[in-house]
Amino acid sequence: MTKKLIYGLYLFVSLTFSQSKVNSFLKPSDTLNTSRVKSLVITEASLAAVSLIALDQLWYADYRRSTFHTVDDNNEWLQMDKMGHVFASYQIGRVGADLLNWTGVSKKDQLIYGATLGFGFLTAVEIFDGYSKEWGFSWGDVMANAAGTGLFVGQELLWKEQRILFKYSYHQTRYPSLNPDKLGHGMLEQMLKDYNGQSYWLSININDFFGETGLPEWLNFALGHSADGMLRGSGDIDSNLLTNTVRKRQILFSFDVNLNKIRTDSRFLRTVFSVLNVFKVPFPAFEISKKGSAFHLLYI
Repeated sequence: MTKKLIYGLYLFVSLTFSQSKVNSFLKPSDTLNTSRVKSLVITEASLAAVSLIALDQLWYADYRRSTFHTVDDNNEWLQMDKMGHVFASYQIGRVGADLLNWTGVSKKDQLIYGATLGFGFLTAVEIFDGYSKEWGFSWGDVMANAAGTGLFVGQELLWKEQRILFKYSYHQTRYPSLNPDKLGHGMLEQMLKDYNGQSYWLSININDFFGETGLPEWLNFALGHSADGMLRGSGDIDSNLLTNTVRKRQILFSFDVNLNKIRTDSRFLRTVFSVLNVFKVPFPAFEISKKGSAFHLLYI
């Protein structure tokens, strides 16, 4: 019994000490920490370089190259692809700003060099598209990237916080099996390619706008956009698949949880919550489309 008690105390002290070290490491610096800045710059530059090289070798290498060209794809996929660009730019910018906050740089520099990280990286990817025969440089994508960055920066300048979050959710659909080359062969590919299963949400905290309302401070109202019936970018009939689908845009009303509003002294948990906060939490939802309205007991 004594041996178990000593082991239990040892384990408790070790975990407490480890938790303390983790909290200390994750705590944002009050002043400029040059060693953190250098480590962050090297890490981000390395990750960006590796990501772009991997895209070039593993993705674009499967398609024919071309001279640089532009495309007008603004009417494709009921603009769900553009929503994806807004989401990616917003979230990468958010992470970039948070990381610079961890190093102790000024708020101004966080917005200039951190929040624009998503726009810069996605613009580089867009240039790769411009040299691919399969795609092309899309000004619509660039504008969507700018909108995502603007959504983050604008709120920081206006309120010094993110009162409106831009989130993502996904559910599997039947469409990838009808056109897997376009919509993905597996779950991970489908999460990126199957725009029928994607939903993008503006998650709004009511208390941030109206003060104490009696609602939990972590509960958000969510306004979503999704689409259905798409086998390719445009056109309802695919002669190869002999399939006729009805393309429709869907507006969704639901609730959400802002994980960043959950109070905890653990900086590790705060970091985990911040990462998971890119996803909308499943809740009941009310849907409106050109086919009418529908209620989902649990919308994923």
